[in-house]
Amino acid sequence: MVLKRNWRVFFVVACAFASVAASAAEMRLALDPAATPVHYILADPLHTVHGAFKLLRGTIVFDPETGAASGELVVDATSGQSGSNGRDSRMHKSVLESAKYPEIVFKPDRVEGKVALEGDSEVSVHGVFRIHGADHEITVQAKTHFAGDKVTAEIRFPVPYVKWGMKDPSNFMLHVGNTVQIEIDAVGRLSTGEVK
Repeated sequence: MVLKRNWRVFFVVACAFASVAASAAEMRLALDPAATPVHYILADPLHTVHGAFKLLRGTIVFDPETGAASGELVVDATSGQSGSNGRDSRMHKSVLESAKYPEIVFKPDRVEGKVALEGDSEVSVHGVFRIHGADHEITVQAKTHFAGDKVTAEIRFPVPYVKWGMKDPSNFMLHVGNTVQIEIDAVGRLSTGEVK
């Protein structure tokens, strides 16, 4: 009788530890490049330019307890297009120099705010943004929705490309903003992972 009771106590304690371990596990979010558009918005006095890039790959690993994060989002810089061949040619040749710098990369290192593993959250993700051959420390805003292993996220942040050393394409006939807004509508799957 005592032995049976001890086994019950052991089982309850083991279940409790398993639950704590599961809740503290690092999570791995693998993005679907085909379902994750990367949009950019650039304002000028006459109209607003809307364009898009293609995501090559994206994985974010994070610890929901500590906020530690790793992984990377990699965008194909050569894929940028806005619907105007002349404008896109200037962007690739003079601003991004995408033939020389073909990838744009964001590497997160921490998540600020509580990530709800079911339902909606609003968090900030800090990390390093590499563009045009240089690294820049940034914090991006993200609205996430978790439903089982399916995750969607709206990621928004400005890129002050002129301040970061890229050429201002404005001239005496055309003036454009020196900051571009990036909007990523991410879709991915969640699994357990490892923070490196």
